[in-house]
Amino acid sequence: MGLSRAWPNWRYLPLVAAGTLAVFTCQVGTCQTLSAASSAFKTGLYDQAMTTALKAIDQGRPSVRWWRLLIESTMALGRYEEAARYVDQALQDYPNSIVLWRMAADVLPYAGRSQQAARAVDLAYRLAASRPIDRMSADELVATGQVLLRLGGEPRIVLDQFYAPAMRADPNCLEAYLASGELAIEKQDYQLGARYFRQAIERFPDEPQAHLGLAKAFYPSDRRAMLDAIAKALQINPRHVPSLLLLAEHQVDCEDYGGADKSLAKALSVNPSHPEAWAFKALLAYLANDPNAAQTCRAQALRWWADNPRVDHLIGKKLSQRYRFAEGLQMQVKALQIDQAYLPARLQMAQDLLRLGSDQQGWDMVEQVHKQDPYNVTAYNLVCLRDRLRTFKTIQAGLLCIRMDPVHADVYGQQIVDLLQDAMVQLGRIYQYKPKGQITVEIFPNPQDFAVRTFAMPGAEGFLAVCFGNLITARAPSPNPPHNWHAVLWHEFTHAVTLGLSANKMPRWLSEGISVYEQGRRDPSWAYPTNEQYCKMIMHGQMPRLSELSEAFLDPPSPMHLQFAYYLSGLAVEFMIGQSGMEGIRAILSDLGKGLPIEKVLAKHLGPLDQLDQRFEAFARAKVAKVGCGLDWDQPAPGQVDQTDANSIMHYLQQRPNNLWALKALAQVQIADGQLDQASKTLERIIELYPQDVGQDNSYMLLAKVYQQMGLADREKAVLARLSDLCADASDAHMQLTELAQARQEWQELIKYGARYLAVDPMSCPMYVRMGKAYEACSHTDQAIEAYRKALLLGPEDPADINYRLARLLKDADPAAARGHILEALALAPRFRQGYKLLLQIVARPDGTRPVRSGSEVQD
Repeated sequence: MGLSRAWPNWRYLPLVAAGTLAVFTCQVGTCQTLSAASSAFKTGLYDQAMTTALKAIDQGRPSVRWWRLLIESTMALGRYEEAARYVDQALQDYPNSIVLWRMAADVLPYAGRSQQAARAVDLAYRLAASRPIDRMSADELVATGQVLLRLGGEPRIVLDQFYAPAMRADPNCLEAYLASGELAIEKQDYQLGARYFRQAIERFPDEPQAHLGLAKAFYPSDRRAMLDAIAKALQINPRHVPSLLLLAEHQVDCEDYGGADKSLAKALSVNPSHPEAWAFKALLAYLANDPNAAQTCRAQALRWWADNPRVDHLIGKKLSQRYRFAEGLQMQVKALQIDQAYLPARLQMAQDLLRLGSDQQGWDMVEQVHKQDPYNVTAYNLVCLRDRLRTFKTIQAGLLCIRMDPVHADVYGQQIVDLLQDAMVQLGRIYQYKPKGQITVEIFPNPQDFAVRTFAMPGAEGFLAVCFGNLITARAPSPNPPHNWHAVLWHEFTHAVTLGLSANKMPRWLSEGISVYEQGRRDPSWAYPTNEQYCKMIMHGQMPRLSELSEAFLDPPSPMHLQFAYYLSGLAVEFMIGQSGMEGIRAILSDLGKGLPIEKVLAKHLGPLDQLDQRFEAFARAKVAKVGCGLDWDQPAPGQVDQTDANSIMHYLQQRPNNLWALKALAQVQIADGQLDQASKTLERIIELYPQDVGQDNSYMLLAKVYQQMGLADREKAVLARLSDLCADASDAHMQLTELAQARQEWQELIKYGARYLAVDPMSCPMYVRMGKAYEACSHTDQAIEAYRKALLLGPEDPADINYRLARLLKDADPAAARGHILEALALAPRFRQGYKLLLQIVARPDGTRPVRSGSEVQD
């Protein structure tokens, strides 16, 4: 949502109080001293900057800039009461400075003077209101815009009428770029924020705050770019506390709690009183199940600014990101008890309520936030989503509550219920767990709606579904790319079980690993395949340690690396079950639920961590060594082999006869040259060596195509059937098998593979038509009726024919429904002779006579 609401195009702010503008000049030497002191501040030499500023002021050379530098340096060191005293002294010298009064509003709360800070905002506004906007300096324009935002001013107006004019008036006004970027990020417009911070970096490449702002803009979408920006900020200023805190937050997200603690220690060595640093320390204590330490750290965070709502909001937000929504909600309640008007806490509380199942209360709170801040993108997105959710159909089945688009619900809603009820029984038995309360599953046809419901922002490419505990959100199944939705929902329901057992206190890699393992155990064709890339990465030592697996999910270099993280997590769980059995897994989840750290839990049940990593790596290597046994995975050096020349490839294969790259290249050349017989033998050889090759561009589909061109239909069917059995996502194979079965009138085969296709694309109208005809041929009347009815919901190519078929199937069991369908068929195809004959049969009396008025006109 853009910042688009209009405000009057003010030339003057309303006059509230009069004031005069003091103009100061400085000698060249003084400016050079100020520049040097500012450089010391930017590089983290805060004591030096503070000493220099004090000396300049004591020598009778005060200016607003010297006072600002002194106050900022003192604040950076956490000497809050001293900074507040300097604010008082500065305002005695410059009582008409909008910039200093705005600064007072920032500083005074840290010294326990929140009421005076509020009055400072009011005084800054009064001063600004007395001056024509076109007479303000760039710094004053920025300060005025910041004051207006605190008073509820329109963000777009602040950008357009204060920050942008400040940049035009002084292109080197750093504060204008920083303030613009921070406002954009506050309203979740990260692209706009990045643009402002890049502009700042172009003019001020040595400004750590600009690099930090760019890092914040990348935080939601590109962690590698974020880390690069943080590294640049810390290279300029190794003591830059805001950058250290953002790094610590990233480390918490990666479950690198030791690394986060080190970053916080660095921050606190600079500023021992920083509230956010202590809030993160409290968070780490909560995550370590140490409530006493958490309370101590929280008290330290609130020591100087007791009514600071951000402390509890930050702790709660991060707890919720760890899926500990109930605890996160409690922290937002505390934040709002401190400040009822603090909208970030109110919005986070709304999202926590929505994920805990308190929908009405959550949506009401979202609406309140949106009304108070119409430019908040998250609130706006959620309000729009709520309106679409109201059109969804709800299916209630015991502890299950399924919400879907009405058409989707009518087509495959009952299948979801059946699948998840089966999962509840089977997984409940394995893990000895019964869900506490209702489990809600929401299926979204629009991927952006799924992203908003799940992450509160559009995007989320690559995600199919997410489980928050008793809430599962999912994208509606789609054939592009193909994914078996049965496997996806089984995977997510496993999360609901394990998160419940562990009280949402398990690391992500373990949660994902158990879900991957269980989906493969439920159906081997659902399992993550061991592909060529995974084998190479494991054999070449590119697999992370168990303790680093969660980070692999957060910041993968590519989609393939993300899938590798899932695969490795599943492999880790398989390894753990081999070591300790299912009893051990249940015990691990139980201990995690009690709040024990994962390191201690793993050591307790599986042995020392360093040995565990070594044993797991050995297990993974042995596992992949069995895949493609005898295969040569290496690729030739660039230019070593001409992959378009069969002779060149054959020469290479003479030296390395089982080289996978060369065999695949040879098959492609043989197909291009029309040497189908040789190509089929090469592909058969690949499949013999590497039967697990079921990914994209696999050898099975290529061999099936070769067989088709050779007219070998039986072999084509056999190779497709093998792929279909191995991979539930192989929708092209499922589809081609139904086409072959239809051509041969092998109706049971069509039903078998049609069901597999619909497990990937349940909204395929042609497949329901095809399966309806197969059911008819097998005299499975009820199933044929169900298939045709679903086809009608989805808009068949020939609706008259489908209605006719339904009428024919229903004429004995449900004549009224049959009559409706045949009339619909005749309305669509008025010359349909067979339809009229069927209508006469349907309306015939029990004695065989038909009510007729005249001619062939049928009377009801």
